[in-house]
Amino acid sequence: MKKSTGLLRILKAAKYSLKGLKSAIKYETAFRQELILLVVASVIVMLVDFSIYERILLLGSIGVVMITELINSAIECVVDRIGSERHDLSGRAKDYGSAAVFLSLLLTIILWIYLFSCHFLS
Repeated sequence: MKKSTGLLRILKAAKYSLKGLKSAIKYETAFRQELILLVVASVIVMLVDFSIYERILLLGSIGVVMITELINSAIECVVDRIGSERHDLSGRAKDYGSAAVFLSLLLTIILWIYLFSCHFLS
């Protein structure tokens, strides 16, 4: 089978990416919650007098959480596809993905607290 190149390859990749986003919205509750958080955060960030760089940091941090959530969901799908029996490596893989989401959320929370406190307490 001949591989696509150039613009056709990019269009096919975009199609698969959109398919993945639609699937995440449909099947992943945490991703839907983070999408709602992004919408609410976008409104908040636009209402407060942040610099463009602060806005990028604040919204980008939520974007990192969403990206991490997608990777975690992909890991869970692959592990679940392999089998339903309990295995130490499968559990660790899922735990590592969950830890990555947790750390990205923690980073986001710290960043939001820091920038809001600098903005309102100084």
